[in-house]
Amino acid sequence: MTNASARPTLVEHITAAFEKLTVTEKRAARVLLDNYPMAALGTAASFADAAGVSAPTILRLVDKLGFRGYAEFQAHVRGELEARLQSPLERSDSGPRDRESDAGFLHRYAEQACDNVMSTVRRLPVTEIEAIGKLLMDERRRVYLLGGRFSGALARQFHAHLHAVRGGVQDISGQSQAWPEYLLDLRRRDVLIVFDFRRYQKDVIGFAEDAASRGATVVLFTDPWRSPVSKVAAHVLSARIDTHSRWDSAVAPLVLVEVVTALVTDQRWTRVQSRMKDLESLQTQLHRQPG
Repeated sequence: MTNASARPTLVEHITAAFEKLTVTEKRAARVLLDNYPMAALGTAASFADAAGVSAPTILRLVDKLGFRGYAEFQAHVRGELEARLQSPLERSDSGPRDRESDAGFLHRYAEQACDNVMSTVRRLPVTEIEAIGKLLMDERRRVYLLGGRFSGALARQFHAHLHAVRGGVQDISGQSQAWPEYLLDLRRRDVLIVFDFRRYQKDVIGFAEDAASRGATVVLFTDPWRSPVSKVAAHVLSARIDTHSRWDSAVAPLVLVEVVTALVTDQRWTRVQSRMKDLESLQTQLHRQPG
């Protein structure tokens, strides 16, 4: 894990400072989030013009976000861009050291995974979890789940749990050429849950954008650098994925999946219990001995 990946991201800086910002600073912060990273790569004057505020407002915002000037702010953004596009091949300094024992690497890796979970939880707005739970408890809303090459495993696990506790849940699987068939059935008020992590997939992003344009409510599970899907998402859960390996970790994202599943199950347990009893009865009938 590099030092850059361990530092708070710009989104986390904004989240931590947001309530302390003035009205005009909040306006600039929203423009920054909606047009990340382009809004941050120009001059302070161009950023101010885009946000409809003064250049001094931009400089005050940068100061409140914890940066010592606009140059340091831009250097931070460039570092984030490099981190979010890294492939396993480019993380050459993050693997186990030659003289480290396997047990030492195991313990160090496990500690990092635990740190990821706690860091994710500390930075996560509880209101986002509650809002997503309410969406999923509303059975008038159909739920679709979509993930990428690796994150698709998280989508499938979430689908398996949600389908056990409520109806109207669909896993979007197969080749992306077939995904438009799911778009045909999407209605306003439906929910699309997207899993997209760094080296973000263009087909996943495109599907989410199309779903949002059709009126679906998009919920995004992503990393601290945030997938471009965040621009059309109503709710975003960012999880830490740093490891002492060349591969990103799915531990913290999985914990978020389990938290939301537990919340939905507990909040509507009476209906879930009835559904699960019916399911077990049907499974028993299906596997009964012939004759």
